Amino acid sequence: MWRIINIFCMNDMSKLTHFNKTGEARMVDVAGKDMTHRIAVAEGVIKMQGGTLALIMEGSHKKGDVLGIARVAGIMAAKKTSELIPLCHPLTISHIEIELEPRPDNACVYCRAQVETIAQTGIEMEALNAVQVTLLTIYDMCKAVDRGMSIEFVRLLKKSGGKSGDWTNREQAAGNG
Repeated sequence: MWRIINIFCMNDMSKLTHFNKTGEARMVDVAGKDMTHRIAVAEGVIKMQGGTLALIMEGSHKKGDVLGIARVAGIMAAKKTSELIPLCHPLTISHIEIELEPRPDNACVYCRAQVETIAQTGIEMEALNAVQVTLLTIYDMCKAVDRGMSIEFVRLLKKSGGKSGDWTNREQAAGNG
């Protein structure tokens, strides 16, 4: 049975770039790729009780500026992605922008991260990591008043640059549904 599963997985692994021909993990060789300007945009939301969001928006949370601290945490996370994701290449990041938008109608905070580099490989993981850690920081700072918060809809919105060119997620934006 395991042999059949392994044969099936090996056939599918030929499409995955982080495995060699025998199925072992490897870091992709990007030495022959051109340096191009690359941009990735990711998003996500953290849902919470209305009262928790009110504390954040009023700035009256006892831990301080929740959104400001979360934004800095997301920037730091993008810069440390290759230390957390084993097969990510370390990249020089040229720009990180993290937008946080409280949405009272949905009792959530929307996060959008745009990360840029000039490199031989993409920067999607850095954008996704920035969103996750930004939202986790909001959770950490607010968990004393609302342990039921949930982080949802984290995904790549778009990416540009590199051999594969531009890609855009055509699904509805996070937190709008």
